[in-house]
Amino acid sequence: MNLPIPGVPTSPLRQRLIDDMNMRRFSRETQRNYIRDVGRFATFLGRSPDTASADDLRQFQIEQRDTGVPVPTMNSIVSALRFFFTHTLDRPDLARKLVRLGHPRKLPVVLSRDEVARLLNATTCLKHQAALSVAYGAGLRVAEVSTLKVADVDSERMLLRVERGKGGQYRNAMLSADLLTLLRQWWKVGCQQGVMHRDGWLFPGQHPMKPISTRQLHRIVVEAAQTADIAKRVGPHTLRHSFATHLLEDGTDIRVIQVLLETAAYCPRTLDRGKGPLCLSSALWRDGADQTTIVAPRR
Repeated sequence: MNLPIPGVPTSPLRQRLIDDMNMRRFSRETQRNYIRDVGRFATFLGRSPDTASADDLRQFQIEQRDTGVPVPTMNSIVSALRFFFTHTLDRPDLARKLVRLGHPRKLPVVLSRDEVARLLNATTCLKHQAALSVAYGAGLRVAEVSTLKVADVDSERMLLRVERGKGGQYRNAMLSADLLTLLRQWWKVGCQQGVMHRDGWLFPGQHPMKPISTRQLHRIVVEAAQTADIAKRVGPHTLRHSFATHLLEDGTDIRVIQVLLETAAYCPRTLDRGKGPLCLSSALWRDGADQTTIVAPRR
């Protein structure tokens, strides 16, 4: 997955960096960010970054601080440069000179259950409503929603198969009965429109052979929030945060939520995680009467 800039020849050092990232299956977005950040350091140096010294790195970070670069951006650049010096140049001594900065993390924006219902009902078509319902009802990331295929819907096991999620991981996400009904409605409408195929994307884009883009999904959420008179700053990831928060408010164990989201951000890993099936109510169900079962992945 090379990311050349049109009209600009790729240098051997840049190609080596790309090869190192490809070998580790970095996502396209991560590769783009790493190339951009290493290029930013090279621009500061005015020469090839493989000639950098420890003092060059120190002066670069001082210059970033003095020009008011946000702390999260500085830490992202540190991650890119550490990878570059450690793996591409085999200079871990320079990577250790880079300093990561601590910063307070803001609480994420979370919608109430009523706001989620209003947002979903404010979508302009069934495809958009189904896509946002998957993001909320299964707690998926926007890129995971975008790349779902029709074959990823397992109606027998009541699961959604997520291929190549964050970090290239495969996992299963919960699928509620109400969400399955909605997806079946979208399947019928999509087939009538000629955009749905059994081996195709669950949410096709403007071209049926390509999936809906993450940018399009973001625009759909923003427009639906405006239509629903939701003043909060809302994006696709807001639905994922809302999914986790509503399960927590319903008394779901936080370790169960961690398994469903496949993230270590909510609590430390535990030795007893994943020993058996986890039964819980989907966040889409108001009364919590129906339940589905998802087996926690063993580690």
